[in-house]
Amino acid sequence: MKRLFAVLVASVFTLTACGSTGAVSTMNVNDFAKKISDTSIVLLDVRTPAEFAAGHIAGATNIDFESGTFESDIQKLDKSKSYAVYCRSGNRSGQATALMAKDGFKTIFNLDGGIINWQSEGNAVVTN
Repeated sequence: MKRLFAVLVASVFTLTACGSTGAVSTMNVNDFAKKISDTSIVLLDVRTPAEFAAGHIAGATNIDFESGTFESDIQKLDKSKSYAVYCRSGNRSGQATALMAKDGFKTIFNLDGGIINWQSEGNAVVTN
């Protein structure tokens, strides 16, 4: 059953991403770092609160993709703003950004490889 659900989620993600209006740009670490230096961009960490507490990019807000309330949580965000989104490896943020694009967010940046790549490039994280 879990495998069927995973296949279904992957299919929906693929169809949504292919049908998007180009709102999502997946970026390497260097380009992502440059983007988030712009203080008008909202930085979202979509990992669990425990993962966030263990280490996150400075200035990030945590909205847990796996919480069951993610879709309602993102509805509270200002869709006219630009968002930079990351997770651990890029999987959850890919799904999250696809949902955001579907929900009408216009400018979304996804960190390719997530915080794993961020740290492997020597970038700092902060802890709570």
